[in-house]
Amino acid sequence: MKIYVINGSGGTGKDTVCDITAKYYKVRNISSITPIVEIAKFAGWNGEKTDKARRLLARLKEVFTEYNDLSLNYCVGQANEFLNSDEQIMFVHIREPKEIERFKKKINCNTILVRRQSVTDGKIYGNSADDEVENYDYDYIIDNNGDLTELENTVKNFFEKQVIR
Repeated sequence: MKIYVINGSGGTGKDTVCDITAKYYKVRNISSITPIVEIAKFAGWNGEKTDKARRLLARLKEVFTEYNDLSLNYCVGQANEFLNSDEQIMFVHIREPKEIERFKKKINCNTILVRRQSVTDGKIYGNSADDEVENYDYDYIIDNNGDLTELENTVKNFFEKQVIR
């Protein structure tokens, strides 16, 4: 059983990495933004992934982190459930470097950054969650600069080395 915080700018292929891994292992895939998304939907957010919507979610997460640590508590709870399951790999999507560190202090895990040069080259999103993705010393980096077949081979090889069956 291994837990990985997975990060990367929007569109780099984080979910694709998780989907590929799920072809070979029992995977739990969660995001620290999930409880925030539920609140935003209640308030009228329609699920769009515009820069404006990303700022909304990032700001809501900041407010609820200050108020009751909603996202961290959700992730820790999910990790504890995972550790008592038959699943093999858990991905926890956390964007903010400070939040990654806080999660790592509570749960033993490693970190993965997914990069795709054509998507992230110099883009500024206007929110700390996306703009500070590179400001962390990740344990592993997966470069997603080729086609889907190349990514699948990269991911498969990576996890074959990581997971003891």
